[in-house]
Amino acid sequence: MTSPFDLTGKRAFVTGANTGIGQGIAVSLARAGASVACVGRSSMAETEAAIASAGGTSCEHLVDLADRDAAVAAFEAAAKKHGPFDILVNNAGIIRRADATNFSEADWDDVIDVNLKTAFFLAQAFGRSAIADGRHGSIVNIASMLSFQGGIRVASYTASKHGIAGITRLLACEWAGRNVNVNAIAPGYIVTNNTAALRDDEDRSAAILARIPAGRWGEASDIGGAAVFLASEAARYVHGAVLPVDGGWLAR
Repeated sequence: MTSPFDLTGKRAFVTGANTGIGQGIAVSLARAGASVACVGRSSMAETEAAIASAGGTSCEHLVDLADRDAAVAAFEAAAKKHGPFDILVNNAGIIRRADATNFSEADWDDVIDVNLKTAFFLAQAFGRSAIADGRHGSIVNIASMLSFQGGIRVASYTASKHGIAGITRLLACEWAGRNVNVNAIAPGYIVTNNTAALRDDEDRSAAILARIPAGRWGEASDIGGAAVFLASEAARYVHGAVLPVDGGWLAR
């Protein structure tokens, strides 16, 4: 019997796949059988090497995801070259830190443009294509613990991740009946470039670890299995979910 988690023959478009959570997701999807387009502004060589070592297939598409038009054009060009995508993972994200009293408009706009605006318009392009062709599609957005909580000194990041949860639910409501699954993963505290400042702060890192029942920071690979599930046939009746993968953080 074929496994409901088997992604053989599927094509996936993963943003921010060069490192961290995006890399972990790209490798996991490839291990499950998907062909993965690794997308972002930096070299994907490390990710592609990991995928090749796992026996998977991938390709690189370099684009500045802060530019909404360029991102959508890259998606459409990749689909024309490789064939329509079955899976979209909106993972790319940036963060800016400052007290709310000093937060700049530039830091607001930079984060919202990448984390929320481009994510929505890539989802729109993916949804339009799948719906027009009558194909099934799966969108996996990357939310955050700050889709549920407020955080400290990350105003635009918190706003963007609350927004990701919102558009995940909105698109699920509009597209569940049109054969497109839209869900999100909310990673907990994961070892990535974005959390380096927190891990380097002894007091903050200790406070975070004290609240995580699993007793450790998560690894990018911990997110991969959830992404495979949400992209697979096993999740065909899952719509609008924001799935925490957080070592028990929210349960505490």
